[in-house]
Amino acid sequence: MKPSVLVVEDEAPIRMGLCDVLAFHGLQPDEAADGRQGLDKALAGDHALVLLDVMMPGLDGFTVCRELRAQRPHVGILMLTAKGAEADILQGFDAGADDYVTKPFSVAQLMARVQALLRRSAKAPVRTFRIDTLQVDADNLRAERDGRSTELTPRDVELLDYLLRHRERPVPREELLQEVWDFARVDRVETRCVDMHVVKLRRKLAAVGAEGVIETVRGVGYRCGTV
Repeated sequence: MKPSVLVVEDEAPIRMGLCDVLAFHGLQPDEAADGRQGLDKALAGDHALVLLDVMMPGLDGFTVCRELRAQRPHVGILMLTAKGAEADILQGFDAGADDYVTKPFSVAQLMARVQALLRRSAKAPVRTFRIDTLQVDADNLRAERDGRSTELTPRDVELLDYLLRHRERPVPREELLQEVWDFARVDRVETRCVDMHVVKLRRKLAAVGAEGVIETVRGVGYRCGTV
C-alpha cells in the first residue's frame, strides 16, 4: 500500500500542488483546508506523515502539532512555514514537529524531507535504554531521572540512542542527518535542523537535570556526555 500523507494547508493552490507532487512520487495524498479539519482527519485516519502549515485560520499549525503529538506520538509531522526565525523554528520543535521546511522551498528539498521521515517511521522502535542515570523509555516517549520525567519525540529517542551507540567519538552533523534524519544526500539539503533539535532536546533534558547528556564538539558535531 502507498503511504498516506495528509496535507494541512489553507491556501488551495498550494494544497493542490503539494498533493499533486506527493501523488507523482508514488504517495497517497489526503488534504485538509484548515487546522480544525486537519486535526480531526489526522486523529481519525491512519496517515504515515502530516505536512502541516503554520499560519492558518482557526487552529494554527503549532496548536494542531501539539494536540496531534499528544494523541498520536509516533506519527511523522513536517511543518511548512514562512516564519524562518530561530524562535519560530524552536517553537515548532517544542510543539512536537519532527522537521520543518521554510517557504519558499523546492520540490526536491521537500521530497527529501518527506522520504526521510517516511523511512524513519518504517523503522522498528529502538529499545528502552539508559545513559548513566537517565532512563529513556522509547515505547512511552519519556526520559526519567531521580524521580523526574520529561516527554520526548521519536526523533529525540533516535538521536539519544545513536549518540549513545557511538559514545566513543564525536558524531558529525552530516552523519546525524544521514543516520537519524535519513537524508540520503545531505549535500542537497540546506538545513539547521540538527542544531535546532539539539537546542530543543537539551531544554527537555534540563528539566530532569540531564542537559549534559549531549555535548557540543566545536567544528565537528555532538557527543554523548555524562549525567
